[in-house]
Amino acid sequence: MKCIYIYNPNSGKMQNAKLTNYIEKRLKTKFDEVVCCPTQKQGDASIIAGDACGACHTLVVAGGDGTINEVINAIATKENRPILGIIPTGTANDLAHSLNISKHLKKAVNIILNGNTTPFDIFKVNNRYGIYVCAFGIFTKATYLTKQIDKKRLGVLAYFKFGAKELFGTKAFPLKLTSDNVEVKGKFALGIIANSRFVAAHKINDRANICDGLVDVILVETKKEKVTINPLIKIANLFLFGLHKVKKDKDYKILQLSKFRVELPDNITLNIDGEKGDNGTFDFEVLPSHVNIYVK
Repeated sequence: MKCIYIYNPNSGKMQNAKLTNYIEKRLKTKFDEVVCCPTQKQGDASIIAGDACGACHTLVVAGGDGTINEVINAIATKENRPILGIIPTGTANDLAHSLNISKHLKKAVNIILNGNTTPFDIFKVNNRYGIYVCAFGIFTKATYLTKQIDKKRLGVLAYFKFGAKELFGTKAFPLKLTSDNVEVKGKFALGIIANSRFVAAHKINDRANICDGLVDVILVETKKEKVTINPLIKIANLFLFGLHKVKKDKDYKILQLSKFRVELPDNITLNIDGEKGDNGTFDFEVLPSHVNIYVK
């Protein structure tokens, strides 16, 4: 069996060359051939992953959620997609946390070597793909606008440092969501479409099912033109206490859907798996059990 190993040398721990050599050595105990492919810039992981379809059994990715998103976009439309192995070395590692993949590198490698896999839903947003979250509204620019040097120095706290600048003065946005049997309209401060237990390093839905063909749509409503203290408290409660603790509050619109359309102003930018996405209105669709991933 052949394994292609992609790693981002600028992602957290992977700056340590000894760890890269260790991972390669361990992978060679399972796979007949291991090809190591370091990325140098954004887009490299996409090229490598696209070429890997049909060319290898397993594609191991060492990096953060953004690197994994690159890989997903590269393989989503291909046939003969390899099994994904994840070694979390990024800032938040939300996908890995949702799959109970340890941030301890040796333990993460052991999961791949043990060979247990699970099918995982991904989703399509217009012409882009994601695997665990699509978000928009207040705070959602932090993951892709925060400087890399701050991420390395502060970790997840770097996102809060950036987000603090948006605490007051951010305008609410109008939204219309339509599905087969659902319509939601109003003004909102934040929208989260999640297929994971963790978002922004917080456990928002411990009961999330990663392969049920559905996503959780969470909208935090506000009645005023600007985002005031009340919706900020609602957002804090969601991340501190989780979805099951707030779902009865009327200021949250919470749905489980598989295919829908969201109409937004053109100045609202989507965040897909921590990366900058399209602006404005989008069509969303779940692709059930689309990739296989090594898990505990």
